[in-house]
Amino acid sequence: MDNELFDISSLGLSENELFAKYDNSNSDSEKITAPRYSYWKSVFRVFFKNKVNIVILALLALIIIFAYIYPLIIGYDPEVDPFKNLLVEGSKHLKPGPAIQKFGFSIHYILGTGNSGQSIFDEIWYGSSISISLALICAAINMTIGVIVGAIWGFSKKIDLIMTEVYNIVGNVPYILLISVLVLILSASFWTMVFALTVTGWLGIAYFIRTQVIIIRDREYNLASRCLGTPIFRLTIKNILPFMTSVIVTLLATEIPSYISNEVFLSYIGMGLTDRSLGRLIYENQVAMSTVGWEFEFWSPVVIASFITVVLYVVGQNLGDASDPRTHM
Repeated sequence: MDNELFDISSLGLSENELFAKYDNSNSDSEKITAPRYSYWKSVFRVFFKNKVNIVILALLALIIIFAYIYPLIIGYDPEVDPFKNLLVEGSKHLKPGPAIQKFGFSIHYILGTGNSGQSIFDEIWYGSSISISLALICAAINMTIGVIVGAIWGFSKKIDLIMTEVYNIVGNVPYILLISVLVLILSASFWTMVFALTVTGWLGIAYFIRTQVIIIRDREYNLASRCLGTPIFRLTIKNILPFMTSVIVTLLATEIPSYISNEVFLSYIGMGLTDRSLGRLIYENQVAMSTVGWEFEFWSPVVIASFITVVLYVVGQNLGDASDPRTHM
């Protein structure tokens, strides 16, 4: 190898041609040349990248339209519509075919008629709006309280001692039993059911969040923030909860369908809503399950309730997966 130094003067170039002054600008050095990262934009990009999610969202939109918009369009009245065919001869307990033959082709009778000659299709979707509303309100209350309390619970050792004892006592009481007792003591109305499902429903969520906070609270960047004097509330809001977004969304995906399931189960055993929710319809049509020719009256609300819970669960789970920053690569 040739170790001799190269003489640049042999190139015949001036000093200005060989060297250029570099202007070291402080503002330029602070600029980030990497593309800007938007968390939620990346979430939706990953979510919609999966074509199955588009189909599931379309089904969810269809559920919302039929549950909330369809009853308004037809002007469904729960006090009148279930009994408007009561005096019409031969209108009760009809399968879809005979119902359409008697009343003419209409979307109202594609699932047949019930024990009062009412449209099963209309009744189911009105009941769906009640069940879905109940689930959304309960999820909003329980998740809000559970996430806030759980975050504080995980950071404060004094609160941890108290809340752990509360959880050990209340958490060992069967959830369904507690709800049933509250419904029996109070009137079985919509807001009574909301109260029964939320009075202790947030506690399990809070305990789960507390466990997640404990896992990440002592990481280096959190310890550095605490050493710099960052308040715990700000530390929780800025450092902890954003890191747990995917966990919270996934948890929400399981919570919403569970409230619909609880409402249906309680109504099925006679302790549910007095309103004509999906659970109430299933409860009132138990006899139809074992009666030849009446099966549609029982299985229709069962299938719709199952369909709604599955769609809500799948949308939530896939959105939770997309919320994980590790999927944004």
